[in-house]
Amino acid sequence: MSAWRGGKASKPVRYWPVPAIPHRLPNDGEPGSFREDRGDRRHCGVDLHAPPGSIVVAVEGGTVVRIGIATSPDKVTYWNLTRSVAIESEAGRIWRYGELAAILVCEGDRVAGGQMIGTVGQVLDCGKVDAGSPPYIRDLCTRGAASMLHLELADRLPADGGDYLGGNWFGKEDRTFPFRDPGAFLKDSR
Repeated sequence: MSAWRGGKASKPVRYWPVPAIPHRLPNDGEPGSFREDRGDRRHCGVDLHAPPGSIVVAVEGGTVVRIGIATSPDKVTYWNLTRSVAIESEAGRIWRYGELAAILVCEGDRVAGGQMIGTVGQVLDCGKVDAGSPPYIRDLCTRGAASMLHLELADRLPADGGDYLGGNWFGKEDRTFPFRDPGAFLKDSR
Protein backbone atom coordinates (compact mmCIF):
# COMPACT_ATOMS: atom_id res chain seq x y z
CA MET A 1 0.00 0.00 0.00
CA SER A 2 1.49 3.37 -0.90
CA ALA A 3 1.06 6.52 1.14
CA TRP A 4 -0.02 9.88 -0.31
CA ARG A 5 2.54 12.60 0.45
CA GLY A 6 2.42 16.07 -0.98
CA GLY A 7 0.43 15.06 -4.05
CA LYS A 8 2.65 12.06 -4.88
CA ALA A 9 2.26 8.42 -4.00
CA SER A 10 5.31 7.11 -2.17
CA LYS A 11 6.75 3.66 -2.63
CA PRO A 12 5.94 1.18 0.13
CA VAL A 13 8.78 0.60 2.57
CA ARG A 14 10.23 -2.89 2.46
CA TYR A 15 12.80 -4.24 4.87
CA TRP A 16 15.76 -6.53 4.23
CA PRO A 17 14.74 -9.71 6.09
CA VAL A 18 18.10 -10.50 7.76
CA PRO A 19 19.59 -7.18 8.91
CA ALA A 20 22.89 -8.78 10.03
CA ILE A 21 23.92 -9.75 6.49
CA PRO A 22 24.64 -7.68 3.36
CA HIS A 23 21.86 -6.97 0.87
CA ARG A 24 22.88 -9.62 -1.63
CA LEU A 25 20.63 -12.08 -3.41
CA PRO A 26 21.94 -15.14 -5.25
CA ASN A 27 22.24 -14.50 -9.00
CA ASP A 28 20.15 -16.55 -11.42
CA GLY A 29 21.43 -20.11 -11.52
CA GLU A 30 23.55 -19.77 -8.37
CA PRO A 31 22.85 -22.08 -5.42
CA GLY A 32 19.87 -20.73 -3.48
CA SER A 33 18.54 -18.59 -6.33
CA PHE A 34 14.89 -18.39 -7.30
CA ARG A 35 13.89 -21.26 -9.62
CA GLU A 36 17.35 -22.81 -9.30
CA ASP A 37 17.30 -26.11 -11.20
CA ARG A 38 18.09 -28.85 -8.68
CA GLY A 39 17.69 -31.73 -11.11
CA ASP A 40 14.41 -33.22 -9.97
CA ARG A 41 13.03 -29.98 -8.49
CA ARG A 42 12.99 -26.18 -8.68
CA HIS A 43 13.81 -23.88 -5.78
CA CYS A 44 10.74 -21.84 -4.80
CA GLY A 45 12.43 -18.90 -3.09
CA VAL A 46 15.84 -17.46 -2.28
CA ASP A 47 18.26 -18.59 0.40
CA LEU A 48 19.94 -15.89 2.49
CA HIS A 49 22.82 -17.52 4.35
CA ALA A 50 23.36 -16.17 7.85
CA PRO A 51 24.67 -17.44 11.18
CA PRO A 52 22.18 -19.45 13.24
CA GLY A 53 20.22 -17.20 15.57
CA SER A 54 20.42 -14.12 13.30
CA ILE A 55 17.35 -11.90 13.59
CA VAL A 56 14.69 -12.18 10.86
CA VAL A 57 12.28 -9.26 10.29
CA ALA A 58 9.10 -8.90 8.23
CA VAL A 59 9.74 -7.52 4.74
CA GLU A 60 6.33 -5.81 4.77
CA GLY A 61 3.57 -5.36 7.32
CA GLY A 62 0.69 -7.80 7.30
CA THR A 63 -1.04 -10.64 9.13
CA VAL A 64 0.47 -13.96 10.16
CA VAL A 65 -1.62 -16.54 8.30
CA ARG A 66 0.30 -19.77 8.94
CA ILE A 67 3.00 -21.15 11.20
CA GLY A 68 4.37 -24.59 10.53
CA ILE A 69 7.28 -26.94 10.12
CA ALA A 70 9.71 -26.01 7.32
CA THR A 71 12.08 -28.98 7.55
CA SER A 72 12.16 -32.07 9.73
CA PRO A 73 14.34 -35.19 9.99
CA ASP A 74 11.05 -37.10 9.88
CA LYS A 75 10.77 -36.08 6.20
CA VAL A 76 14.45 -36.00 5.12
CA THR A 77 17.10 -37.57 7.36
CA TYR A 78 19.71 -34.81 6.95
CA TRP A 79 17.26 -32.00 7.78
CA ASN A 80 17.09 -30.44 11.23
CA LEU A 81 13.76 -29.34 12.65
CA THR A 82 13.04 -25.78 11.49
CA ARG A 83 9.87 -23.73 11.33
CA SER A 84 8.17 -21.33 8.95
CA VAL A 85 5.99 -18.24 9.20
CA ALA A 86 3.71 -17.04 6.40
CA ILE A 87 2.60 -13.40 6.43
CA GLU A 88 0.02 -11.95 4.06
CA SER A 89 0.92 -8.34 3.29
CA GLU A 90 -1.61 -5.55 2.96
CA ALA A 91 -1.09 -5.84 -0.82
CA GLY A 92 -2.12 -9.52 -0.72
CA ARG A 93 1.36 -10.99 -1.21
CA ILE A 94 2.27 -14.06 0.86
CA TRP A 95 5.78 -13.94 2.30
CA ARG A 96 6.94 -17.29 3.72
CA TYR A 97 9.98 -17.18 5.99
CA GLY A 98 11.35 -20.72 6.26
CA GLU A 99 14.10 -22.57 8.06
CA LEU A 100 13.68 -20.58 11.27
CA ALA A 101 15.00 -21.74 14.64
CA ALA A 102 12.58 -19.64 16.66
CA ILE A 103 9.30 -17.91 15.89
CA LEU A 104 8.27 -14.80 17.82
CA VAL A 105 4.75 -14.30 16.41
CA CYS A 106 1.46 -16.22 16.47
CA GLU A 107 -1.13 -16.94 13.80
CA GLY A 108 -3.50 -13.98 13.53
CA ASP A 109 -0.92 -11.44 14.75
CA ARG A 110 -0.57 -8.18 12.84
CA VAL A 111 3.08 -7.36 12.23
CA ALA A 112 4.78 -4.20 11.03
CA GLY A 113 7.41 -4.11 8.32
CA GLY A 114 10.79 -4.41 10.01
CA GLN A 115 9.34 -6.16 13.08
CA MET A 116 11.37 -9.12 14.39
CA ILE A 117 9.45 -12.34 13.66
CA GLY A 118 12.05 -15.06 14.32
CA THR A 119 15.64 -16.23 14.06
CA VAL A 120 17.63 -18.10 11.41
CA GLY A 121 17.91 -21.85 11.90
CA GLN A 122 20.46 -24.51 10.99
CA VAL A 123 18.55 -26.45 8.33
CA LEU A 124 21.10 -29.19 7.59
CA ASP A 125 22.62 -31.81 9.86
CA CYS A 126 25.84 -32.12 7.87
CA GLY A 127 26.84 -35.23 9.83
CA LYS A 128 23.98 -37.04 8.08
CA VAL A 129 24.75 -35.75 4.58
CA ASP A 130 26.47 -38.45 2.51
CA ALA A 131 27.41 -39.35 -1.07
CA GLY A 132 23.76 -40.24 -1.79
CA SER A 133 22.54 -36.74 -0.84
CA PRO A 134 21.79 -34.23 -3.63
CA PRO A 135 24.91 -32.39 -4.88
CA TYR A 136 23.60 -28.96 -3.83
CA ILE A 137 23.11 -30.26 -0.27
CA ARG A 138 26.65 -31.69 -0.15
CA ASP A 139 27.95 -28.36 -1.47
CA LEU A 140 26.17 -26.39 1.28
CA CYS A 141 27.83 -28.51 3.97
CA THR A 142 31.25 -28.28 2.28
CA ARG A 143 30.93 -24.47 2.16
CA GLY A 144 29.73 -24.23 5.78
CA ALA A 145 26.44 -22.76 4.57
CA ALA A 146 23.95 -25.00 6.40
CA SER A 147 22.08 -22.16 8.13
CA MET A 148 19.88 -19.73 6.22
CA LEU A 149 16.60 -17.96 5.81
CA HIS A 150 14.62 -19.51 2.97
CA LEU A 151 12.34 -16.71 1.72
CA GLU A 152 9.41 -17.26 -0.63
CA LEU A 153 6.90 -14.92 -2.21
CA ALA A 154 3.64 -16.42 -3.47
CA ASP A 155 0.16 -15.59 -4.67
CA ARG A 156 -1.23 -18.42 -2.52
CA LEU A 157 0.10 -20.80 0.10
CA PRO A 158 0.79 -24.29 -1.18
CA ALA A 159 0.47 -27.17 1.28
CA ASP A 160 3.44 -29.48 1.87
CA GLY A 161 3.16 -32.67 -0.12
CA GLY A 162 2.36 -33.34 -3.74
CA ASP A 163 4.37 -30.90 -5.88
CA TYR A 164 5.75 -28.85 -2.95
CA LEU A 165 8.08 -29.89 -0.12
CA GLY A 166 10.68 -28.01 1.91
CA GLY A 167 10.80 -24.98 -0.35
CA ASN A 168 11.09 -27.02 -3.55
CA TRP A 169 8.64 -27.59 -6.42
CA PHE A 170 8.63 -31.14 -7.79
CA GLY A 171 5.87 -30.66 -10.37
CA LYS A 172 5.87 -29.14 -13.82
CA GLU A 173 6.52 -25.41 -13.90
CA ASP A 174 3.28 -24.44 -15.55
CA ARG A 175 0.57 -22.01 -14.55
CA THR A 176 0.09 -23.91 -11.25
CA PHE A 177 3.52 -22.69 -10.01
CA PRO A 178 2.38 -20.11 -7.42
CA PHE A 179 5.72 -18.44 -6.64
CA ARG A 180 7.27 -15.11 -7.62
CA ASP A 181 10.86 -13.97 -7.47
CA PRO A 182 11.27 -12.19 -4.11
CA GLY A 183 14.35 -10.41 -5.43
CA ALA A 184 12.31 -7.89 -7.41
CA PHE A 185 10.58 -6.83 -4.18
CA LEU A 186 13.81 -6.69 -2.14
CA LYS A 187 15.92 -4.52 -4.45
CA ASP A 188 14.99 -1.27 -2.68
CA SER A 189 14.67 -2.69 0.83
CA ARG A 190 16.04 -0.91 3.87
